[in-house]
Amino acid sequence: MSVDVATDRPAGSVAAARDSARRFLEGLVPALASEAAGTVVLVVSELVTNALRHGGGTCPLDLTAHPNGIEVAVHDHSPRAPRMRAPDLDVGAGGFGWPPVNRLATSTAVTRRASGGKTVSALLLR
Repeated sequence: MSVDVATDRPAGSVAAARDSARRFLEGLVPALASEAAGTVVLVVSELVTNALRHGGGTCPLDLTAHPNGIEVAVHDHSPRAPRMRAPDLDVGAGGFGWPPVNRLATSTAVTRRASGGKTVSALLLR
């Protein structure tokens, strides 16, 4: 499954990505437990938000079901990898997304793309 998420409507784009993830998960056999599905949707939301905020342009979202997990991959145009940092509690300027993604996922990866930019992926237990 692949979904293009545009930056002209960031809030709507994140919501559309969450909706696409829910539809993808609803079609899985066997079905995912409610808590696991909620975790996947949260990770989709965080990765798409980060890509829109820091990656510019559009950010295709790929969801892949594996026998033991769900892979969430978001592609963007920025070569800069996400970084762990303390959340900005005063201004709310960031630092809230990448740490929980790393806590919730069994693994995360950042891969440079030959065409430029990167892919940020997270593997979550099924």
